[in-house]
Amino acid sequence: MINNRPDWREQLRSAVRSGDELLVRSGIDAALSEQQRRAAEQFPVLVPPGLLARIRHGDVDDPILNQVLPLDAETAPQPAGFCPDPLREADFTPVPGLLHKYSSRALLILAGGCAVNCRYCFRRHFPYNEHLADVGAWVDYIASREEIVEVIFSGGDPLLWRTEQLAKLSDALLDIPHVRMLRIHSRIPVALPERIDAAFCDWCSRTAGRAPLTVVLHSNCAEEFDASVRSALADLRRSGVQLLNQSVLLHRINDSVEALVRLSLELHRSGVLPYYLFLLDAVEGAAHFAVDEGRAREIHAEVRRSLPGYLVPRLAREVAGEDAKQVLHG
Repeated sequence: MINNRPDWREQLRSAVRSGDELLVRSGIDAALSEQQRRAAEQFPVLVPPGLLARIRHGDVDDPILNQVLPLDAETAPQPAGFCPDPLREADFTPVPGLLHKYSSRALLILAGGCAVNCRYCFRRHFPYNEHLADVGAWVDYIASREEIVEVIFSGGDPLLWRTEQLAKLSDALLDIPHVRMLRIHSRIPVALPERIDAAFCDWCSRTAGRAPLTVVLHSNCAEEFDASVRSALADLRRSGVQLLNQSVLLHRINDSVEALVRLSLELHRSGVLPYYLFLLDAVEGAAHFAVDEGRAREIHAEVRRSLPGYLVPRLAREVAGEDAKQVLHG
């Protein structure tokens, strides 16, 4: 129930913020190497207590642990093509904090932080300090571009904004006649389900009453789900939110037919439709997560044979400068 959830801010304050503590609390009898420490200095460790509790104690192969634990490979020389801004987002920023890569959509960078730092994050090098939120400038730009029909809240994680801030922004955007829908991309319903509190659900209900509201979760494996996550997702559905999920295909995390089938079945159980399965963006420090396209296609073909079509996410990649995502199989 919504009213029985712990305060999400307190949960975030209690997050694990060091690699050493992460190992200890995960039951792993090991010490960080110097390279791992350097990786954690470059991109800090951050794991909230609820997500930490879902890591299998003592299991070095746990798929949640391997998304958040810094590794030596992050500081190793990177293959050709891996860089800090693989999608060239700096080229599509007409206003600080606003990306206009695709004609009909504008994406807003609401927050520079997240509830969990995932080691494969394609914005791990993003200069958030150069893109501080300016609601007035965002609204003015979007109002001047009639081709924009959907606005996407992103980050970092946009749900780190206070609900009152989200309400002020959404009201201003939906007062623009050509803005017809809002979308939120967030890992928080999975990583910090306590954030889905009564005030947030009230805002969702009010907003969905004005225009379609979609939340796209970022979840990569079935192990990320527990009763608290399912409850939060049920509350979002009751609030009129359409729920989708996008995943990244990650080596040693979910690069098997079994892992992806389990994830789709868990999503279905939780009222969420699989949307995209992305190939890894070539961000510097994450090359060890990459799965090559040929293997990705083979895995996806087996997933299609194992599930009904509505539970199969589209295999896709983002290509810098393209006017749409490149779907490898729909």
